Amino acid sequence: MTKVFDWQQSIDEEELKKCIETINKGGLVIFPTETVYGIGANAYNEEAVRKIYEVKMRPDEKPLSIMVSSIDEISKYAIISNEIEEKIIKKYMPGPITIVLKKKPGVFDYISSGKNTIGIRIPDNEIILKILKEAKLPIVAPSANISGKPSGIILSEILKDFDGKVDICIDGGKAKLSEPSTIVKVVDNKPVILRQGRIKICI
Repeated sequence: MTKVFDWQQSIDEEELKKCIETINKGGLVIFPTETVYGIGANAYNEEAVRKIYEVKMRPDEKPLSIMVSSIDEISKYAIISNEIEEKIIKKYMPGPITIVLKKKPGVFDYISSGKNTIGIRIPDNEIILKILKEAKLPIVAPSANISGKPSGIILSEILKDFDGKVDICIDGGKAKLSEPSTIVKVVDNKPVILRQGRIKICI
């Protein structure tokens, strides 16, 4: 049975510890971000990442992105290879944007579906940032929805699809922006929007 934690008013420290333990052990946690709810797992745990594909019914060929807690963390997993990428990161992160960067060799191959790139995001939400900082690891976090369905923005609706399939759900109220992050990739020194979200890139 999925545990539901109500953090709409404040983060419960004991429940936070349970979330961190669950993620470290390969469990799945649904949490709010400023865009939509995400379904998260330890990015270092290949089996946990496979669980996300399974419960979301997500095609294997679709790569996943990771969330990290700070700009400094990005360089552990990816290469910031030009000034435009650097400007986007400094201007829009933390925030509702995912940037696709060249992946460091051998890093998270099971997340990137064989590609040499990886999407990275720093969310602007107190709850998931606290989890990321306390867990001290990157989290794979696609939107909390069955693949092909609208992204989840209210936990009660999300539970209809995921109750019993994930370990913990955190209720942070309705997602503030209620739309997925903008996804951007720099090609030939120009930002190319792969998915338009709230942010309109202006560099």
